[in-house]
Amino acid sequence: MPVKKILKKSIAKREGKLFVVSAPSGAGKSTLCQRLIKNTQGVKLSVSYTTRERRKGERNNVHYSFIDEKIFKGMIRKGGFAEWAVVHGNLYGTSLGRLKEMNKKGYDIILDIDIHGAMQIKKSYKNAVYIFILPPSMNVLKKRLKGRNTDSGETIARRLDNAKDEIRHYKYYDYVIKNEDLEKAYREFESVILASRVKKNNIDQNWIDKLIT
Repeated sequence: MPVKKILKKSIAKREGKLFVVSAPSGAGKSTLCQRLIKNTQGVKLSVSYTTRERRKGERNNVHYSFIDEKIFKGMIRKGGFAEWAVVHGNLYGTSLGRLKEMNKKGYDIILDIDIHGAMQIKKSYKNAVYIFILPPSMNVLKKRLKGRNTDSGETIARRLDNAKDEIRHYKYYDYVIKNEDLEKAYREFESVILASRVKKNNIDQNWIDKLIT
């Protein structure tokens, strides 16, 4: 049987996991997540809901799910979000139902989110795996932020102050990866996802029963 068919078959039989990934701005979190999605079978990125206007080039249900404020607040009242927040006057949220539906289909979901959202997730999604990405030093983080050429000096200073507060939350995560060398950090990141798939409670019990009868 072709490798792709074997992988699809195994994905269909196991329930996926939610991987919550947080990091200070500039630590390389988004780069690692995008690379994992591209290279690893059965992994998807969580698509958030938002009330902000769609920007040029953005696709609904690909970059975000764009809805109006009335619908969003209705979802809040019904407990429809694993986490939600107000950012620059717009509402953003992660659908609890969407996460569970994708996991039941066998997909591992990567949720690229800040520490405040991650702490909300802990209350509503008990079986998630939490991964924190660290920069090798504050000086390196500062250089990376400056290298973007997108933020003012004031904004960079604020991001660095925020980073110190965010890093203090590492203790609430299951895995901590230092992104000093991108290739090494990626291998460690990928290994967390792959190792979770061969945990005892993720193995198809029916398949094992058939193996020994």
